Amino acid sequence: MSAISSRLLVAAVVRVERMSFSERERLAEEVYARQPNLLASVVVLQRFAATLEQMELVLNLLLIFYEAMKASGKRWPVISEDMQDRCMQRVSARVRFIEGLTPQQQTQATAQAVTTHPEQQLLAYVFGKFKEHGLLGIETEAEKMLMLAALNMVECIAEAAPTTESACARQSPSRARGKGQ
Repeated sequence: MSAISSRLLVAAVVRVERMSFSERERLAEEVYARQPNLLASVVVLQRFAATLEQMELVLNLLLIFYEAMKASGKRWPVISEDMQDRCMQRVSARVRFIEGLTPQQQTQATAQAVTTHPEQQLLAYVFGKFKEHGLLGIETEAEKMLMLAALNMVECIAEAAPTTESACARQSPSRARGKGQ
């Protein structure tokens, strides 16, 4: 089950799109404080010759996803570099698999990857934004790195997603019994 519902995602999109530059700047500072590795994965794109405009696309995705994470009401762990590395290995393996397919097979494989992913809404949103900006064709190394960074962000959010156990289920059996006595 998705930790970030389509309702949460849409609300986050609306909130971030309505923010002023200074509000976005404060939100980026909050991301830096709470999820520094996710922000670093955007900043590092400059090393791969991504333009500021291209980096802004991925940064906006991060701001939206972070807003949705906050609105979920769940406690999210800090996404570590190790988690980012594990997730990038999975993303890279999927990309290598898809690269060897015909265009029709690539479309089918991508659709299947989205429908089976735990964070379908986030993944579909990434593909939609990249299509909107004409970046789905991936013609340069910078565009490839932008896509990998965005996909890895979604993969990390899916892996880090808190479970939905109730507070009572998380208590030890003895503590739960003690409350009813």
